[in-house]
Amino acid sequence: MKVALIQSSLFWENSIANRNHFEEKINAITEKVYLIVLPEMFMTGFTMNPKSLAETMQGETIMWLQSLAKAKKSAITGSLIIKENNNFYNRLVFVFPSGEIQFYDKRHLFTLAGEDKVYTFGKEKLIVNYLGWEICLLVCYDLRFPVFARNVEDYDLLIYVANWPKTRINAWDILLKARSVENMCYTIGVNRIGEDQNNLEYVGHSQAVDFLGNYILEPQENEGIFIVELNKDKLLETRKKLGFLNDRDSFELKS
Repeated sequence: MKVALIQSSLFWENSIANRNHFEEKINAITEKVYLIVLPEMFMTGFTMNPKSLAETMQGETIMWLQSLAKAKKSAITGSLIIKENNNFYNRLVFVFPSGEIQFYDKRHLFTLAGEDKVYTFGKEKLIVNYLGWEICLLVCYDLRFPVFARNVEDYDLLIYVANWPKTRINAWDILLKARSVENMCYTIGVNRIGEDQNNLEYVGHSQAVDFLGNYILEPQENEGIFIVELNKDKLLETRKKLGFLNDRDSFELKS
């Protein structure tokens, strides 16, 4: 399966500019890909001002994503601010080429930035079945919590979308590799670049790692669209040969 990682700067709290920006980038993909991955909060940047920026699941950005997915015949995933039942969520949506949507609400809210004060955390892990691939979708700070990501479902691909700053980028690189190795899965991380309104600098390091911790795509620091090809047969063959997941611990995860 070919996957496109879009690493980009973001327009602060400007959904119209970001929609135009990403539509141009998505339409520039001429190679056939089956999944397009955007950063965390790709419509706004990592803002703590959801009241004036939140959308609904019937809103303009969702309809725009559905239209693009249908036109490109490719799934698209990324997170945005959604209001539902008077709560705000940092919601990662997975939009199928048919327009169907599944979603995951970020569980581990970034307390250092006060995300837990304005957003509601999610409780359910999401595994999407797409083209025969089982895909686990997580968001940024979730990367630091391996128990929630533990591969008890035998998923094939783990995806993190993020706004992960330069000051802690070494942790991003280390943990993405760790998640791949311990879960024997492909792992993709898509981060933003540029500077936000809080004067935080982002250097990207979007990357793809295989099930043994080898880079398929080394960390990238420039704006761009990076296409990787994943091979499920190789993954299953390696899991059969090296049955490490058979020895994983059983546990119960409480909310």
